[in-house]
Amino acid sequence: MSIWQWAEWLEPISESARVTLGEGNTPLVRSRRIGPAAGLRNLLFKLEYAGPTGSYKDRFAASAVSHMVAEGKSRCVATSSGNTGSALAAYCAAAGIECLIAIVEGAPEGKLRQMLAYGAKLHRIQGFGLDPAITTETMECVRQLGDRPGSATQVSSYVFSPKGMSGVKSLSFELREQLGSTLGHVFCPAGGGGLALAVARGFADLARHSETPLPRVEVVQPAGNDTIASALREGAYEAREIRCTSRVSGLQVPNVLDGTMTLRECRASGGSGHVVSDEEVWSAQARLAREEGIFCEPAAATALAGALKAAGEGRLDPDATIVCLVTGSGFKDSASVERIIGENACPLITLEEFSRL
Repeated sequence: MSIWQWAEWLEPISESARVTLGEGNTPLVRSRRIGPAAGLRNLLFKLEYAGPTGSYKDRFAASAVSHMVAEGKSRCVATSSGNTGSALAAYCAAAGIECLIAIVEGAPEGKLRQMLAYGAKLHRIQGFGLDPAITTETMECVRQLGDRPGSATQVSSYVFSPKGMSGVKSLSFELREQLGSTLGHVFCPAGGGGLALAVARGFADLARHSETPLPRVEVVQPAGNDTIASALREGAYEAREIRCTSRVSGLQVPNVLDGTMTLRECRASGGSGHVVSDEEVWSAQARLAREEGIFCEPAAATALAGALKAAGEGRLDPDATIVCLVTGSGFKDSASVERIIGENACPLITLEEFSRL
């Protein structure tokens, strides 16, 4: 099974060019403790960290690299804060394509090691992902390199890689298959907005071919990278460029990218924007691990942080079916895990001491 089971709903590509590592078809599990404690009777988690490289970006990479194969490209030029690069590096390795990646300044070491293991060539750019001017210049440089013969630019954003982002719509198709028409809200973490936009577009595609209602696609961002969420909630028509101060890796995107399209299409679904602090994200990450057994990175806990905040504000029907996208594995960000467990988490003791516990 892979995203290609939904091929008729995705950007067209010949079957012979399709690359897959078994992405998609990720588990959907019901909250046992966090949801009931918040008064949400039907809170579920879509575990995207179960993909081949540990994040939802496998859906993007499968589609992006497949289209590169179809077009005879031999070099992928990309940007990443971690998960996009890991996914592209893996799928490029499978397809025999060279992979060059410009890395944001604050990318976790665990993600860099994963990319390097797949054979990607990495270069971390000072200020990239924090300063909007440097980020814009980096994106332009990557685009120029990707325009060279035999190369292609791959950034997990509709403005750069619409064919790759087509693969992310498979998330919507799976959720509809898993939950039918009962789904009320899908909470999505957002950096540049591509994930929420793909989810909204996937459900809009389904709505054009059936009479089932659309779920509300909700955008959640850290306060230090609030390019979309407040604008969506306030009724604005355009996303806002900012200087990123959030420490949540993976959501450090100070530029608009897909933001304006995202707020318009999520608003059309009835969704809203939700702004959370980094501390609320870290708290949600710890609670997912200790109350649900779900081990994820901070960015992947952001959707839950937003849902809990919305519930606390009385913005959610307690009986609504709510899905939070858990987008990446905790193994990718060891520093965030150390924040949860603290120092001396596993002391060395004698067997006699252990027997007295």
